[in-house]
Amino acid sequence: MDRENTIYLDLKDGRVVIELNPAVAPNHVRRIKELTRAGFYDGAPFHRVIPGFMAQTGDPTGTGRGGSGQMLAAEFNNTPHVRGVVSMARAQDPNSADSQFFIVFDNARFLDNQYTAFGRVTSGMEFVDMIRAGTSENNGAVDNPDTIIRMRVAADVE
Repeated sequence: MDRENTIYLDLKDGRVVIELNPAVAPNHVRRIKELTRAGFYDGAPFHRVIPGFMAQTGDPTGTGRGGSGQMLAAEFNNTPHVRGVVSMARAQDPNSADSQFFIVFDNARFLDNQYTAFGRVTSGMEFVDMIRAGTSENNGAVDNPDTIIRMRVAADVE
């Protein structure tokens, strides 16, 4: 395991381990690690969770419109959006990713080359499956959402 490119995402039900892929999305990986090290994600809600599709977080306001205020240029790549892939959320502009990201529950190949995939869950996907969900009818908006308890770069954890 490359501890500098591994994230520990602690949820209410357990730890999710995410392997980052700087070879395909170096700027996104760099920014995710900066925000993680600053404690930005601690307490962030999973504000949009659609069963069978994905769980989205990274907006401390919980509205889906917040972020860190630093946009990233797209780094679209050939990583398929399949179960466990971690990818950046964005607005309509391809270069509008900021701090929000999502974890894919199931095959979502229609997202390929349209969103910047930057990592994958290597363990703990069962805990991602337990995140409180909204419905597809309300675009996944979650009442009383689960939150990220703590997010750390593995190299920083003893």
